[in-house]
Amino acid sequence: MLYYLMLELSDQVPALNVFRYITFRTGGATITALLMVFLFGPWIIKALKVRQGKGQPIREDGPKRHLIEKQGTPTMGGLMILFGIATATLLWGNLSNIYVWVVLGVTLAFGTIGLYDDYLKVTRSTSNGFSGRVKFLFEAIVAMVAVYLIMQAGDQPFSSSLTFPFFKNVIVDLGWFFILFGAFVIVGSGNSVNLTDGLDGLAIVPVMIASASFGVIAYLTGNAIFADYLQIHYVAGTGELAVFCGAVLGAGLGFLWFNAPPAMIFMGDTGSLALGGALGAIAVASKHEIVLAIIGGLFVLETISVIVQVVSYKLTGKRVFRMAPLHHHFEQKGWAEATIVIRFWIISVVLALAGLATLKLR
Repeated sequence: MLYYLMLELSDQVPALNVFRYITFRTGGATITALLMVFLFGPWIIKALKVRQGKGQPIREDGPKRHLIEKQGTPTMGGLMILFGIATATLLWGNLSNIYVWVVLGVTLAFGTIGLYDDYLKVTRSTSNGFSGRVKFLFEAIVAMVAVYLIMQAGDQPFSSSLTFPFFKNVIVDLGWFFILFGAFVIVGSGNSVNLTDGLDGLAIVPVMIASASFGVIAYLTGNAIFADYLQIHYVAGTGELAVFCGAVLGAGLGFLWFNAPPAMIFMGDTGSLALGGALGAIAVASKHEIVLAIIGGLFVLETISVIVQVVSYKLTGKRVFRMAPLHHHFEQKGWAEATIVIRFWIISVVLALAGLATLKLR
């Protein structure tokens, strides 16, 4: 909205031409999202506490201290994040850009799915929401529609192709199969972040790190000059996603203020599914799906730990980890929550640097 308004006024006030720059609007989106969460966060927390009573149900098979320390903390804090992201994106983004609408649509749709899941958990006083298969089906439908729109927005056959880091000329055209592949990336990303969200501040900081990284990637990918210099594939229009990434970063910082130990609120599936889905959609749009697995490697590790645990138990009756996902394994080994969280943050930073390094190593 501000983008169009300021461009209309730029003829009379030349200084307003600064709104043409994505970098400026990215900074504006970051600050706006942060302020929205700061201003409305306390009200949202208070309202959720009143409505939820006992707060988010805690897993009975989880670490015993959670039943004491985290009992009564409200969930659905993702509403704060979504409010900040949506407000900042609509204010600072170029709303004629299809990628902005697709990524924002995936974020809000996945957030809605997570919100309903959180609602069922709270109203039924159980840590289980609605059917996993039904949940997956809705996520897959949203993701496939999003990938189809991304394919239509780009140039064929490149828009349906898979690119590889380190190899500037290796491109594999997947055709219509790219819809399934892209949907897998988006759904997998959403659920990986969801699995990681188990300790105060554990998921939100790696999400912010990944979002900042993909903000850089989206900006460079959408800039013909930088893309040519770095020898990465140019995707017209994706630079605008940097504004969205800035909004995620700002909303995440605001949420972390309330989610820092001891957490005043949990993001719940409302936030984790939405943020993970957003990262997946950005990766698909910018043609950096494989790089997402590097930058979001922490989320991948958490997911793999669950898969390994389930497969091992079904095949041998034995568990590889004391508890899955991986962060609970370290809890059961006696690591302090703050130790786990900070060390996982460090891992996220290292993986993000490794992912960004792929932009030049070609």
